[in-house]
Amino acid sequence: MKLSQFKFELPEELVAQEPLKTRHESRLMVIDKQAKTIEHRTFHDVLDILDEDDVMVVNNTKVFTARMYGQKEKTGAQIEVFLLRELNHDLRLWDVLVDPARKIRVGNKLYFGNDDLVAEVVDNTTSRGRTIRFLFDGSDEDFARVVKKLGETPIPKYITRGVKKEDEAWYQSLFAKHIGAVAAPAAQLHLTRELLMRLDIKGIKFAEITLHLGLGAFREVEVEDLTKHKMDSEYYRIEQSACDIVNNAIHAKKRVVSVGGSVMRAMETSVSSTKTLNPSEGWTDKFLFPPYHFSIANAFITNFHQPESPLFMMACAYTDLEFMHHVYQEAIKEKYRFLCYGDAMLIM
Repeated sequence: MKLSQFKFELPEELVAQEPLKTRHESRLMVIDKQAKTIEHRTFHDVLDILDEDDVMVVNNTKVFTARMYGQKEKTGAQIEVFLLRELNHDLRLWDVLVDPARKIRVGNKLYFGNDDLVAEVVDNTTSRGRTIRFLFDGSDEDFARVVKKLGETPIPKYITRGVKKEDEAWYQSLFAKHIGAVAAPAAQLHLTRELLMRLDIKGIKFAEITLHLGLGAFREVEVEDLTKHKMDSEYYRIEQSACDIVNNAIHAKKRVVSVGGSVMRAMETSVSSTKTLNPSEGWTDKFLFPPYHFSIANAFITNFHQPESPLFMMACAYTDLEFMHHVYQEAIKEKYRFLCYGDAMLIM
């Protein structure tokens, strides 16, 4: 497969800048991948579509205030520091992106707030990537408090307005428990407390897994030959309790709905030889693009994504490339809202 096969024109005005006031009133395009049919619904209609004992698999990662702004020593130049992941807890070593990168070299110190936090650059990793060490003597709780105070919600750059206080809640799933993500599991942002209560009453089950979203699924693919693209590794954990819920549904021939691409990557990383879900923990760089046979989920909820993105490629792999292009052209014609604060599709 070639990168250019996943190109399409996305009108800028369709990129959602804010979520709807009531999240479950987002539009939902329901897709039958065998019959190749499209139906236009509303997200809360999942209540009518799913049956008792169907399982929705969700990601309980929690987004933290990963985008920080500091000053470079001596010059005072403002530098954006995007925290990607912690590399060494005891040494407070972090993998980060910096902007503008050309100004940041090994040995530079960065100051945040009123010198509340100081970091030293210890390595160059990529053109924009650096490893930094925070020089902080307080407790882990104190460090977390300082990062939360100095950082901001890391909404994507395609949201062109400034960060609002509301984004702290908007850009967080109701299942968020385990801190570690720098991007929200967007497909879950349509689930409201009211809808979850109704799904529970109907007998829909939920299985929770953890995958801390980095920028891997959102990073630009720079090679034409997709077999040469390397996804960033992301930490995941799937516990036995989640496997029991999913595998019982598989054996009962019920639907297993992957709510988002992060869930799909985690499950496809942990498949047993009998096509059931295994408990496991580690790092995954799974890249799902056509052709690919999915082993666990027989339904997939995902938002509408950018052209040439790994998330669009995953949707194409779950259906087929030609049909998914047709689906996206229909979404553009019908003015569906795109990306993390936008609308969703349910593929069955």
